[in-house]
Amino acid sequence: MILLEKITMDEFKKYLKKTKTIVFPFGTIEEHGSHLPLFTDSLIIQESLYIAAKKKKFFLAPIIHYGVCTTTKEHPGTISIRPETLRLLSADLVIESYKKGLRNFLLISGHGGSLHMSALKETAESLINHLENVKIAVFSPYDILYKELSAIVETPNDSHAGELETSMVLYLTPELVKGRAAAEYPQIPKPFIVKDKIKYWRGGVWGDPSKATIKKGERAIKLIADTIISVIDEIEKTSF
Repeated sequence: MILLEKITMDEFKKYLKKTKTIVFPFGTIEEHGSHLPLFTDSLIIQESLYIAAKKKKFFLAPIIHYGVCTTTKEHPGTISIRPETLRLLSADLVIESYKKGLRNFLLISGHGGSLHMSALKETAESLINHLENVKIAVFSPYDILYKELSAIVETPNDSHAGELETSMVLYLTPELVKGRAAAEYPQIPKPFIVKDKIKYWRGGVWGDPSKATIKKGERAIKLIADTIISVIDEIEKTSF
């Protein structure tokens, strides 16, 4: 496992001869109901990547714990950043890594918010036109594995802090799951953008956490880790 923050510069040069791939993980500090920790998004993607990194050789960068949160922005504990901040940060990370010889870049997010993902994708669209011989993938597991992950859980339309995320945190760190919040779905009136989002989504849960199990969480984490390996395999062997 090549953890970027734990290797020396000599080890970096040695590993660079074996792989030109680096993964930048993105998470959040964001409310996840009254029962899950604020770093749930970070925890899920980081642990999935650790599993993948034990099976596949690539540079794994330290996780970025802050992201763009919109619907949860006003809830206690959420610390959001602006889309432009994320665009600038992710661009700098790729550019500086490119200067050091890396060529395959994966920006993988444990947070699937639309503005958050849009910021990362905008960065990639810009860089792909300015850097020679680079390949970039941007995704959240919840985007590319929606059907497969939905099939693991019982709750229809399950999402934020619901059955799936609670199951994964139960599997990874059961000691951090503080009971179960009540089942809930956002009631924000569409297509309107409202300022007081807590009024329409008091508990910050989207789904039914009571149906979560460790077994479901294990299946989901394994699926995410295996899919990450598949994407890395593809980016390394395919010319786009």
